Amino acid sequence: MATSFLLLLLLNVLVLSSLPFSSSSSSATLSSLSKGSSLSVENPTNVLISSNNLFSSGFYPIGENAYGFAIWFTKPSSNGNHTLVWLANRDQPINGRLSKLSLLKNGNLILTDADQSILWATDTASVSSVQLLLLDNGNLILSTSDNVLLWQSFDSPTNTLLPQQPLTRRTQLVSSRSRTNYSSGLYKLFFDDDNVLRLVFDGPETSSIYWPDAWLSAENDGRSRYNDTRIAEYDLLGHFLSSDKLEFRAADYGAGPQRRLVLDFDGNLRLYSLKEETGDWVVSWQAKSKACRIHGACGLNGMCRYSAGFGRECSCLPGFRIRDPTDWSRGCEPEFNLSCNQSEENFTF
Repeated sequence: MATSFLLLLLLNVLVLSSLPFSSSSSSATLSSLSKGSSLSVENPTNVLISSNNLFSSGFYPIGENAYGFAIWFTKPSSNGNHTLVWLANRDQPINGRLSKLSLLKNGNLILTDADQSILWATDTASVSSVQLLLLDNGNLILSTSDNVLLWQSFDSPTNTLLPQQPLTRRTQLVSSRSRTNYSSGLYKLFFDDDNVLRLVFDGPETSSIYWPDAWLSAENDGRSRYNDTRIAEYDLLGHFLSSDKLEFRAADYGAGPQRRLVLDFDGNLRLYSLKEETGDWVVSWQAKSKACRIHGACGLNGMCRYSAGFGRECSCLPGFRIRDPTDWSRGCEPEFNLSCNQSEENFTF
């Protein structure tokens, strides 16, 4: 596992060394970004493209007049939308005017809003020439002309892992808030202190582990607590392997389809494979086959049930109503007013 990570870094260096430094342009897609250059949110052609044209990186609309600096698959999926794999500022969107991504002359890469406030930065520095480059594997790297890696997006995933991108003791996946809200959600995938890869619901009022099942010990679930390297990744064939002995293969195991491992907004960890002929992403593996066993599925005072053709459905307990129809994770609130103080001995409805 550690060897494959080193090979990945070596591959990044080799790809970088084979490509020349290039300057930014205000009217065309770019191969790289150099010191003193920037990308503008107002110019949709200010996009970095990987040499194989598989990935793009630039400003992506994530709300009304709200943009994130992102990486996505260049080819749209069947619904016409692009599939995001990384966001730099998922919880602090920038304005659709005057915002920029700039590679400063001191080697720091910064994202500034319309008022010039810095919302995100790599906190890097270099006296050598530096370039920002999007590799063929979807990794966005900041590197010197001497092939010294200063920063890479693979070290700070959001909700997605790409093939050969390691999940380590220092990284985690965090779900999105909803299907259309890209901000940080309530579910996390990370290595716990016992060296086991776990899924956790981290809600506003409660927090609990739901994968592996809490009633099972790690050993009974086939996991090991004794390897403290804490590293997991999957290869181009769809084979996932973790240091805690978690192992699985995609249903379509083998070379060919593009894949992505995503912690979805509903708390399920899924491996997706792309059907090139249709542009559809199909599930080729998932952690939880029964969605209602995912903690927090319907929020506080909510009930979860299965429905043919719809999967998981949520409803409220009698006497309660949904708090937010667009977000079931917020649960249900009472339909009645409950008041009580020290001078009262009964409840008023």
